[in-house]
Amino acid sequence: MTDSAPKKGRVCLAYSGGLDTSCILKWLINQGYEVICFLADCGQEEDFKAAEQKAMKVGAKKVYIEDIKKEFVEEFCWPAIQCNANYETLYLLGTSLARPPIARAQIRVAQKEGCFAVSHGCTGKGNDQVRFELAFQALQPGIKIIAPWRDAAFLEKFAGGRNSLLEYASQQGIPVTSTKSKPWSMDENLAHCSYEAGILEDPNTTPPADMWKLTVDPKEAPDEEELFTVEFTKGVPSKLQYTENGKSKTVTDAVGILTAANTMGRRNGVGRIDIVENRFIGIKSRGCYETPGLTCLHLAHLDLEGLCMDREVRALRDQYVTPAYGKVLYNGHYFSPQREFLHAGIVASQQSVTGTVRCGAYKGHFRILGREAPGSKLYDMEESSMDDIGDFDPAAAGGFIDVEAIRLRKYGVMKKEAGEDLV
Repeated sequence: MTDSAPKKGRVCLAYSGGLDTSCILKWLINQGYEVICFLADCGQEEDFKAAEQKAMKVGAKKVYIEDIKKEFVEEFCWPAIQCNANYETLYLLGTSLARPPIARAQIRVAQKEGCFAVSHGCTGKGNDQVRFELAFQALQPGIKIIAPWRDAAFLEKFAGGRNSLLEYASQQGIPVTSTKSKPWSMDENLAHCSYEAGILEDPNTTPPADMWKLTVDPKEAPDEEELFTVEFTKGVPSKLQYTENGKSKTVTDAVGILTAANTMGRRNGVGRIDIVENRFIGIKSRGCYETPGLTCLHLAHLDLEGLCMDREVRALRDQYVTPAYGKVLYNGHYFSPQREFLHAGIVASQQSVTGTVRCGAYKGHFRILGREAPGSKLYDMEESSMDDIGDFDPAAAGGFIDVEAIRLRKYGVMKKEAGEDLV
């Protein structure tokens, strides 16, 4: 089918300018669709003008480049910081956080252009197909979704995967940055950069040194620790102070704070991880992630909570809210009643988390140098001191221990009667 074929309707394609979506754009056009390309500026280092020109050259009807950095940071990254969101302990959800605002912006463009369908380049084995499509259906119930990597004709044409795409791109004259010698897939935004596929699919293959795009190799990082201070207001990063070329600098806007944290994390090699994770659809996947700024802010916030967050509130949040919120993000359920419910809990838990954390970054490591929360009354230096009794009555601890020991003494008796020696 050629470009002169009868048009089937207007489709809004989530376009990146990369290999997959460039081939999908051409394939959709050749199937008879009129395609509106949509690119989201999430803070990735990308030549948007070049991507726009490429899309138009391939045959897109129109190209939208939407700047969503502010909403991405304020509405998605900051709540994740507030609840210390993670997936399987190490992954700070950089990709998962970006999918809801991208989907929302794409639906806005689709509605503006009168598109009957939206399309994406997510593979049939990955998490992103789930994240995007669940978001689409919540944001515009009934919208038609074209998922080429689940289309039988598309799969047959590109049965060889990325190699087939590279060959197709060559045949169609589509320039791409991915090559057969370095076929890993990358996804970048202001929060992180992810790497998967290609040689990385062998979990025992060490990532090549030249793969990492954002951070300097920790071994090559500066020999002097870089110091900076982060201020939080109700758990939200509200100010970052650092030194640049001998001059003190302060940033207070959300995008500026994350950008500055990224700068320090990147040049000191902070935030690299290499993991095997459990995808929502049931397949294990190897992924490498660079999350420099978000790692620094995540660890600083986690530390401040120890100073000014009530013990029982923190325990409940850690037991229920944090793991549930991470699961909601990872599994693509952001636009859902459970996310709204959890978000209310996040806000409530952070009412006392206001203070300042002094931080240091050095050769891949991040450390806390000090913290203060003048408005918090939970930590009392005199009360905590081993050298000053203060108002605390040490004798009261005896009664506390006796009460706590009641069931343990009964446990010891039970074991002895059963003939089990605990000693």
